[in-house]
Amino acid sequence: MREPSSRPDRVRRRVAGIGLLLLVLLALALVVIPLWTIQPFKAQTPEGVAVSYALRRWAPLGTLLAAVAVAALGARLWRGARWWSRAALVLALVPVAAAVWGARQNVYERMFAPQTGVSHAAAAEASWVGEDDMVLAVSLNGDSVAYPVRQLSYHHIVQDVVGGVPVAATY
Repeated sequence: MREPSSRPDRVRRRVAGIGLLLLVLLALALVVIPLWTIQPFKAQTPEGVAVSYALRRWAPLGTLLAAVAVAALGARLWRGARWWSRAALVLALVPVAAAVWGARQNVYERMFAPQTGVSHAAAAEASWVGEDDMVLAVSLNGDSVAYPVRQLSYHHIVQDVVGGVPVAATY
């Protein structure tokens, strides 16, 4: 049978639990905020981009330190915890581990990967391109294509063959 814990001990455990939760949120924020801020088709401010890149730069170290702190707090809270508290401690490691992994991925490279395998449609059939949409047009050896800027702004580059010549159109 468990001995009833003293009030100061319960307060310390509660503060440690809140600290653990804040560390989990910090680790996730280091990865999620840059992803949320740097999105295609969304207005961005220079300050927001600077903050995103700073967080991105510090995320590998910050998430690792958060993971160590979460593990240390979890180990401290483990003793004397009930089964559901122990399950919560183990579950707290999952988002932190995901953040540690995510901080080491170059999601921007994946997000803005060059578009390959381009499919073409006649201008009359391209219903997804509006009359007022800007396009980047390329004409070579009697062959002409137009790439909608709206689609190029996501990938930033498209690799294609126009008139038998390999081209890389970028925006």
